[in-house]
Amino acid sequence: MKKNRFIIILAIVLVFGTGISAVTAFETPESIIAAGNVYVSNVTYDPGTFFTGDSGTVMVYVTNSNTDTSVVVNHVTIGDENIRLTSRPYDTSANIGPLQKQSFAFSVVADAQDGTYFPTFSLSFRDADSLYYRAVAEVDNTPIELTILQKPDAFTQGKKKTIFVQVANPRKNDVRNVVFDVSGAGITAEPAKTFIGNLASGEKIPVNFTVTPDQETNLILTVTYNNGNNPHKVTVDLPISFGIDKMQANPVVSNIQVTSSGGIYHITGDVNNAGLETANTVTVTSLSPAVPQDPYKTYVVGALKPDDFGSFEVTFSSNNATTVPLQLSYKDSEGNQNTALQDVKISGVDVTSQTTGGSNLLFPIIAVIIVLCACIGGWFFYVRRNKK
Repeated sequence: MKKNRFIIILAIVLVFGTGISAVTAFETPESIIAAGNVYVSNVTYDPGTFFTGDSGTVMVYVTNSNTDTSVVVNHVTIGDENIRLTSRPYDTSANIGPLQKQSFAFSVVADAQDGTYFPTFSLSFRDADSLYYRAVAEVDNTPIELTILQKPDAFTQGKKKTIFVQVANPRKNDVRNVVFDVSGAGITAEPAKTFIGNLASGEKIPVNFTVTPDQETNLILTVTYNNGNNPHKVTVDLPISFGIDKMQANPVVSNIQVTSSGGIYHITGDVNNAGLETANTVTVTSLSPAVPQDPYKTYVVGALKPDDFGSFEVTFSSNNATTVPLQLSYKDSEGNQNTALQDVKISGVDVTSQTTGGSNLLFPIIAVIIVLCACIGGWFFYVRRNKK
């Protein structure tokens, strides 16, 4: 029994001893030289730059520059306490042929604050020592920028206004799936959501939208995006307050003249745009107690740029009124209809009676008679002179 146990132990020792000798036999000067011609040719990160806590993928490319010798690797890994490996290392043997490139993919997470880090990539050769490489990784918590470029000085309940914003990427890497979103209580936004897509490093995209508020509120502007596969967002609040827009168009009536004939009043004047925006489709008409009459029930002035003016004429009838209101209507750049009223005094205007029939033809008839008499007199004078 003791003899058999001794034989078994001896056999185990011989087997392990033979295996150790076989392994060490691979480590030759030629294999060490071949391993020295293997190098890391490229390292890429996705995302290219991490936020703190971001997960991502690192691809390491290893090239065998030997022209006629393969190398065998049996353990590959990467990482440190800042760029931490979350996937399993490569523990199986892999053969890299002559002049071939082999890629190794790892999952990592950035457990560090802003800065540059150097996680170690290590590769073990079967027939030589290991290869070590410091793979540079960056952590930068700079977010996407959302800037309000232009907005109204004030908003009006129920009226549409346009807001212009800009989405910019100040990061060193591209970001994906960028979406701009508008929300808020008591508002209607068009469009409420805008898909921007990918935003390259240093790129900026203008975005505009309209908002119609039903109440004073806070407008919430949000940009969501992916850094690699990691979701991030930035939010800006814009207060919506009602008031007078200092930039809006401001049509004003001036140089008014009032005449009347046959019970029809005729008002002429100018409309001046004293505002800082264009007044579109400016019209002038009279309101009750005036009754608009042809030919100028409503007068279309057209578009008036800032500091521009246009003339108008309106005609109407009115019984026993001392003043009548003129209504100016115009549309702003958003298509909102705006109105303004101005009272015009019509009492004390000289009223001339408009007559029809023979009285209107009296002067033309007299003129014709005079011309005929002159012609007849001239003819008689000519005849008598010739007889002599």
